[in-house]
Amino acid sequence: MSALKIVLADDHHVVREGLKSLLETELGCVVLGEAAEGFAAAAMAERLQPDVLVLDMMMPGLTGLEVTRRVRQSSPHTRIIVLSMHADESYVREALRAGAVAYVLKESQAVEFVHAVREAAAGRHYLSPALSERAIAAYIQQTEAATVDPYDLLTERERDVLHLVAQGHTSTAVAERLSISTRTVESYRSNFMRKLGLRTHTDLIRYALRRGIIPLEP
Repeated sequence: MSALKIVLADDHHVVREGLKSLLETELGCVVLGEAAEGFAAAAMAERLQPDVLVLDMMMPGLTGLEVTRRVRQSSPHTRIIVLSMHADESYVREALRAGAVAYVLKESQAVEFVHAVREAAAGRHYLSPALSERAIAAYIQQTEAATVDPYDLLTERERDVLHLVAQGHTSTAVAERLSISTRTVESYRSNFMRKLGLRTHTDLIRYALRRGIIPLEP
């Protein structure tokens, strides 16, 4: 059996180094690449097509949830493991809804993370024991009877702008980051505000907090 091919995405270098050492030593995995922010993580997964993507929930650029959505489309066979400091079931459900197969708390022991990788590689769901396993059943039930989420109606570019603006970037900075004009940024912003039913910047920040686009912590 060939070694598992892995991509690691976390904005902390020391975390990536620790995970890489663990994966190579315990599982004999091959780490194809590492990313420190969301846009790079999505592009790397699309280019390298790994067996498993280990992904931090909160990263600069795009969040782990949005990266998960994109990778599920660009590399359908890639199994995604979300690492998070958040034990709230709402985060777990959002991660599963986006397409992740495993959700591991950052406070977990190394043996638990290794087990999660094995389960994900086998195509099985995995949640840290500290989390309620009912989240998986609840997710499945909600999916079967789900109404359309306005977020899903946004274009990829509208989501790019949403994430960057919510993280505090100015229109000029967003334009430079995405290689588009400031006027185009404002157009995308107007579009996603309308589609999401948001009126003010405060509404936008509250929405971003609720959706996990920006962290609850200061």
